[in-house]
Amino acid sequence: MKTKIFQLVEKGSHGRRLNRVFDYFIMTLILLSVIVIVLESIPEINSKHIKILQVFNTFTIIIFSIEYLLRLYVSNLTHPSDSRIKSIFKFIFSPYGLIDLLAIIPFYLPMLIVIDLRFLRILRLVRFLRVLKVNRYNNSLNIIGAVIKEKKSELAVTGFLTFLILLLASFLMYYVEGGKQPEKFSSILDSFWWAVATLTTVGYGDVYPITGFGKVISGLIALLGIGLVALPTGLISAGFISKIESRKKINNKTTCPHCGEMINNLNFIWLKNYIKQ
Repeated sequence: MKTKIFQLVEKGSHGRRLNRVFDYFIMTLILLSVIVIVLESIPEINSKHIKILQVFNTFTIIIFSIEYLLRLYVSNLTHPSDSRIKSIFKFIFSPYGLIDLLAIIPFYLPMLIVIDLRFLRILRLVRFLRVLKVNRYNNSLNIIGAVIKEKKSELAVTGFLTFLILLLASFLMYYVEGGKQPEKFSSILDSFWWAVATLTTVGYGDVYPITGFGKVISGLIALLGIGLVALPTGLISAGFISKIESRKKINNKTTCPHCGEMINNLNFIWLKNYIKQ
């Protein structure tokens, strides 16, 4: 029974239609619950259909709570450890475990302790974390996470270089423009906000230089921003394409000419080279 539940709640069909139905049902429920959160923010819809929205929210909480309890039950299979208690805690404090808990806890917390209504409104925003649960059932999001993990050193170098340029620009603009515009460049921190808006080429227009030297610095920062902003995007895009291509090669299967078994292409290439030797 525990193995069947494990196969049900864990991502993947495991060769059974029921598992795929469960995956699609949970994904659909997550997306619908996010849509409901958006609809609740519209006063006209919230006032007219508040009961329907509340019923649906209660239904999703019940389903997500059951799913969470099932995952606790099979935690010794998903997060093996020396004891049952350790496996449970490993699941609870895992990234997915925390997301699952934060997705349901705003519903139960007011029942346990008295909470100020203003704090409760803020706490309800945590419900939006339900959308992160989709990551468990979506390969694309998992691939992006894997790419970021692989490229973390390159991304870290790019981020550090960007921070240094932002800091240098903030210092320069503070000393160049601070005397002319003390209300807008009153501190290095205010200048840092200008540097972020300029380097990302957003240019809100709320803060801008008026001196000649300040305009030269602003132009250089804007030009640097074109390349620096594109660097992490290019790294992630290249890694994403490479990861997809490698997975395609692994997943593409062919029939072994000797035994008739279905094997992936990489193993088939190795087998052909081994036979030649």
